[in-house]
Amino acid sequence: VQLQASGGGAVQAGDSLSLSCTASGRTFRTYALGWFRQAPGKERQSVAAINSNGDVTYYEDSVKGRFTISRDNAKNTVYLQMNSLNPVDTAVYYCAAKRSYSNTYYTTTYDYEYWGQGTQVTVSS
Repeated sequence: VQLQASGGGAVQAGDSLSLSCTASGRTFRTYALGWFRQAPGKERQSVAAINSNGDVTYYEDSVKGRFTISRDNAKNTVYLQMNSLNPVDTAVYYCAAKRSYSNTYYTTTYDYEYWGQGTQVTVSS
C-alpha cells in the first residue's frame, strides 16, 4: 500500500484545513487508518484514528471537538478535517494504514505498517 497525503498549508489561528490521504490498492476497506503529527523536537503522536469499517473513531484529547477523521472506501481516501486551528497544531501530519480484520482502531506508531510522506501544517497566531 502506498499512501499520498495532501492538504497541508500555512493558516492563521482559528482557520480550518482539510487533509486527505489516498491509498493505492484494492483492499483499502480492510485497513485501519490513522493520522499522526510530529512537531519539531517531539515524538510522532496519534491525532485521530478510524477502524476499517469507519464506524469507530479515536481522537487525542487536545483535538476532540475540533478535528474529524473520516474515510471514503470507494475513493480509497481518509480525511482529517481540522477546525479552530491554533499554533500548537503546527506539525508535519502523517497518515498511516494497518491491515486489520478486527473492529478497532490503533493509536501507536508501532501498530502501523504503511506511512504517507507527511504534509506540513503551520498555524500562526
